[in-house]
Parts: sequence; C-alpha cells; structure tokens
Amino acid sequence: MLTRRHFIAASVGIGSCLIAPRELAIAQTINKPSRLIVGFPAGGSIDAVARLLVENMKGYAPSLIVDNRPGAGGRTALDALKSSEADGSVIGMTPGDQLTLFPHVYNGLSYKFGDFTPVTTVCSVQFLLTIGPMVPADIRSLADFIAWCRDNPKAALFGTAGAGSRPHFLGTMLARAAKFDFAHLPYKGNLQAVQDLLGGHVAANISTIGNTLPQVQSGTLRALATTAPRRSAALPDVPTFGELGYSMLEGVEWFGIFVPSRAPAGVVTALHETILGAVRNDEFKAGLAKLSFDALQFSFADFTQLIKSDTERWAGIVKAAGFTPVE
Repeated sequence: MLTRRHFIAASVGIGSCLIAPRELAIAQTINKPSRLIVGFPAGGSIDAVARLLVENMKGYAPSLIVDNRPGAGGRTALDALKSSEADGSVIGMTPGDQLTLFPHVYNGLSYKFGDFTPVTTVCSVQFLLTIGPMVPADIRSLADFIAWCRDNPKAALFGTAGAGSRPHFLGTMLARAAKFDFAHLPYKGNLQAVQDLLGGHVAANISTIGNTLPQVQSGTLRALATTAPRRSAALPDVPTFGELGYSMLEGVEWFGIFVPSRAPAGVVTALHETILGAVRNDEFKAGLAKLSFDALQFSFADFTQLIKSDTERWAGIVKAAGFTPVE
C-alpha cells in the first residue's frame, strides 16, 4: 500500500526520471498497432483512466487502443499480458492489489510478479469510510460511530465489493485496532454495496472515494475518514485515519504499467519515458481529478521496491485477519 513514506519516494523518483534523455523514447517508439490491456469493463473508472492515458501517449505507436479484458477481479487481464508479445506493443495497466494482495488471497494464481516487468505507476486512489441512514443522524465522527457499533453489535455491518478485497481488510484492521465487532458483508460489486448502504440495509461502506463521493457531497451519506496520507481536496473537512490515530489504515491503491518480463530494456525505458510525459501533463492530471484519482510517478527502482514492500505488508495483514485463501 502506498503510504506517506512512499509519496516522498515518488517525488524523488520523478526528479530523477526527468533527466532521462527524451531522444531514447523517440528512438524506441513501437512501429506497429499496440494495445493497453485493462482488466475491467468499459465505462468504469479504471477504463476511463486507461483511455485518458492512451490519449496522452500519442507518438508511442501508430495506434494504441484500450483492450478491456474483464474477469476474475483483474486476473484475466494479467493472464493475457503474461502470454502476450514482449516487444512493447502490448502493455498492461493494473491496480497494485492484483500483484501484491491477491497472492495471499487466492491459491494457485496463474501468474506471479516475476512474469512482468514493472514500468512505472500512473495514478493512485484513496478509500473512504462512509455511513448511511441505518446509523442515527447525530453520528458524525469515527469515534462516535465506533461507540455506536459497540452499543449495536448486530447492526455493525460494513459492505464492500467483495471478500478478500482491500476494503474488506481495511474494515477488519479498523475493528482489530479499535477493539469492536465490525462484521463484513461482501457484495459482487460496489454498485449493490452502495445501494444497500443508501437503503439502510447496512451501516457502513468502504470503497474508493469516487463510489460514494457524490452522495457525501449531497449530504445523503456521511464520510468519516479517508485512507490517504493527507486529506482529500474533494473532502477537505474529512480527516484521515492517520489523523484519528489509526495509522495502520493509511495507504492508497496505486495503478501501474507492466509489460511481459521478456521485454527488451530499451523498450521498457522508452515506455517509462512516454508514461512520464503523459502523467505530468496538466490535462491528464485534471482528467484524473474528475475521476477522484491522483497522478503518481515512480522510478524503476522505487516502483519495484514498492511492489515488494506491499506484498510483504499484505502477507501480515491477511494472516492477522484469519482469512483463508480461496481457489
């Protein structure tokens, strides 16, 4: 998970990357139609980020399209990337959890980190704890909500998009740290989870900020805390978990670019430079902000270290939660 320390590392990484010669990227431009594989359906926020990125990668290849490969929570896309041509014409964009959390959640994954070469990060997104009409209207803070959960343990339910997801473990981490019962109710997607929250069928929801931001801004839902190292510009009055004494919940989900591990070093460097140019574009940043994402760039070395440290951290979190890996 991307923490405050990682944000500092990312800033250093950007500075070091800016001195790389742009001529190398031009010399290594791919000369055939290319694809950016994304493991989620067209029309969603991740798809929107991918299309925004492609729009800002003009010149990398004669054509570059988004290739949606939804299925298995993003695993289908990584399987496709693993077996793709390794000449830079097939690129993958994936949330970090598919590589750092999923190895501890699923038995027998058909891919591993070594099957890919990390290029760089593109953006990050934070998570938000919200409560709905099931919880009395006078409950406005995390401390008050935890007290309400202790008084109403049978009603203390939080919904997420699925078991074994990051929001699932964020909820269990909060319950363990604050010592209260907080039962998890997994759904088959965020839409149904938010609908049940609005309908008063579940007390709380944990998901990426964009999923409930409109309802929070309209006053339909109440936001209690965010997971980012600093407050959200969209919700400046909502504290972070770190501010409230729960630093173990601090961290955001990053989205990274990968190619098959067999890709030549020159191609990887050229792609890194191309992504760097796209991510620092003001229009790209503005487009991300509308989707509740933040632009993010890591150097090669820092990105690889981020993946390794996230993988180690999730191992401990999943084990502490008593989660049994699934097939």
